[in-house]
Amino acid sequence: MNTSVDSTPAFIEAIYKKMDANIAIIRQRLGRALTYGEKILYGHLDNAATAELDAGTSYIKTRPDRIALQDATAQMAVLQFMLAEKDEAEVPVTVHCDHLIRAHKGAEIDLNIAKTENKEVYDFLSSASQRYRFGCWMPGAGIIHQVVIEQYGFPGLMMLGTDSHTPNAGGLGAFASGVGGADAVDVMVGLPWEVLHPKFIGVHLTGELQGWAAPKDVILHLLGKLTCSGGTNRVFEYFGPGADSISCTGKATICNMGAEFGATTSTFPYDEHMATFLVACNRDDVVEVADKYKHLLRADDEVLANPEKHFDQVIEVDLSTLEPYLVGPHSPDRASIVANMADYVEKGDHPENITYALVGSCTNSSYEDMGRITAMAEQITAHGAKLKIPMLITPGSEQIRATIERDGQLAKLEAIGVTLLANACGPCIGQWNREGIEEGFRNSIVTSYNRNFPKRNDGNSGTSGFIGSPETCCAYAMTGSFSTNPFTAEYTAADGSSFTLNPPGKVPEVPERKLVQDKSGFLAPIEDNTSITVQISPDSDRLALLTPFDRWDGQDYASLRLLLKAKGKCTTDHISPAGPWLRFRGHLDNISGNMFSGAVNAFTGEPGKGKNQISGEIQPYNEIARAYTAAGENWVVVGDTNYGEGSSREHAAMCPRHMGGRAVITRSFARIHETNLKKQGILPLTFADPADYDLVQEGDRVDLTGITGIVPGSTITARFNHNDGSSSEVVLNHSLNSEQINWFKAGSALNFLRG
Repeated sequence: MNTSVDSTPAFIEAIYKKMDANIAIIRQRLGRALTYGEKILYGHLDNAATAELDAGTSYIKTRPDRIALQDATAQMAVLQFMLAEKDEAEVPVTVHCDHLIRAHKGAEIDLNIAKTENKEVYDFLSSASQRYRFGCWMPGAGIIHQVVIEQYGFPGLMMLGTDSHTPNAGGLGAFASGVGGADAVDVMVGLPWEVLHPKFIGVHLTGELQGWAAPKDVILHLLGKLTCSGGTNRVFEYFGPGADSISCTGKATICNMGAEFGATTSTFPYDEHMATFLVACNRDDVVEVADKYKHLLRADDEVLANPEKHFDQVIEVDLSTLEPYLVGPHSPDRASIVANMADYVEKGDHPENITYALVGSCTNSSYEDMGRITAMAEQITAHGAKLKIPMLITPGSEQIRATIERDGQLAKLEAIGVTLLANACGPCIGQWNREGIEEGFRNSIVTSYNRNFPKRNDGNSGTSGFIGSPETCCAYAMTGSFSTNPFTAEYTAADGSSFTLNPPGKVPEVPERKLVQDKSGFLAPIEDNTSITVQISPDSDRLALLTPFDRWDGQDYASLRLLLKAKGKCTTDHISPAGPWLRFRGHLDNISGNMFSGAVNAFTGEPGKGKNQISGEIQPYNEIARAYTAAGENWVVVGDTNYGEGSSREHAAMCPRHMGGRAVITRSFARIHETNLKKQGILPLTFADPADYDLVQEGDRVDLTGITGIVPGSTITARFNHNDGSSSEVVLNHSLNSEQINWFKAGSALNFLRG
């Protein structure tokens, strides 16, 4: 499908008409009012007349409107799409080259280096985009989620993206969900997206943000309450007078980080702030059609009058009482208000010294975000002062960068010592060539990013990452320490006098003269696409064509090796780290060299290594897996709670499958990773009694029985055969439905699709 026509009023109105028709059927079936999130979800059902609508238990099939791929995940998604042997996708698709650009010297130098270092990947993605008629945003054009809301987003949109922070588009009223590449490929080849029917959580916002509080503090506050698993299989729908007071991009910040508590997505209803943003993006015609269908783009009046009756849960947040937060280190749900940070850091034995402040990423890189720290920069300059520590900023798109240059914000930020990085993810995804520190150096950084797992940003195990608003990060750049509250601290002016920082107050949420339009980085689809050859060098160490996985042999699994028992948090960053490994995202065998390198061994407490039960050596897990596979043996992994939290990267499922993994047994899974495992033919199983995790011993051989009779709702029996001759038998649950069982039997969802 030609991407150049996929955001026109005609395209959008056709979607609204289909939503209207589906919603009429659902109203007749349910006989009740609908929330806004339900309207989008039900409006995109594949078959509204027959879909089972039991929240939390039913699997439903939907028809998303578009797919967005970021370059690090796009490589594997495109390679899988190529196996389907299609000439083009059935829905609009865009590729965004934003993850592979390393932050080092500054925007221009870093971008030029990236174009050289990653040339073969960019050539592959651009040629594949031309071959299959995707739109392709080349390096420097911007971060996927900011580009999406500027160029393609609209209220009522349902989209999937191969990045966990795809829900960013909820700030523009979309139902946008992060998925693995295989889910995206299903939609690209014309199949529906199947998802567990989520529950709907209403977040009632009252009051208005005051003082130093920012939209970022709304989601940080909720993370502190709900934890990193509190949103699993739930949609968060924000509403109320407080929601009406927040800008479109402020809403996007809140929705973006809903991924941190595992939400299927988050969204806000259509309002004037969204219309204002669309106009600023030179998309006035979208406002006209959205205004025509306003009845679809908000919850029904009955819902707003009695939300407790229509949501599974209602959370109340009074914005007027909200204080600035920081969350961290090492997990985005460890929350403290800024006023208490000195005590928090001391009690937690976290590094007091702050070495860097970083503002931007997909979470906080809007025109308004840059404007708020610019208002602070004006105060600092007026007193002849400078930042105490380095501050790096990443605009969300070239349109934003060009606009803040035009409107003067960039010059004011650079005047206080800020360094401009490329319009890319940079340090947020670990692409930070940080100099001057040794491994293990204890220090803290403050960022406006969304993730702060160990080694996430700079690869240093001694760095503690704390997440806050852009204003909070900028204020701490004036102190370089958690020992004082940066909002009340007294700073020394050039003339020796003292001053304190004032909150930036209201700044323009969009530029008065609209965003500078920029499509120079966009590679549009072409008509004669079948003449294009996808560029993959046969001797590349970064790209390799995929070979389908083997089919299930029809037998129960016997005597599987226990490769790993992971203790505590085991995110996709632990299973398949990014950073320097991003270069191998298109080469399954090479990237498998990082497999489980961050996973903590429950028997030793050491990350990334275990005991090879064949040789007796202590080795990295990827080497042990290769040894087991070479010996003709398969293996199983045991994990703790919320296993697979974090990024949508399907490499965390594909690498274990490629290396001989057959099952993952945990106390609980994160949504996206559990689906990714199913798609790749690995059995995701959970202990019926979570305490049975403690029965697993080092060196166990594992028998899994009941697989031959697997049906929806059945159980699997696991026998952990211990080295001392004893064994422990436990019951395991699975969540596979009939179609997902077919994926498993075929060896993967893509195998099943191919027949």
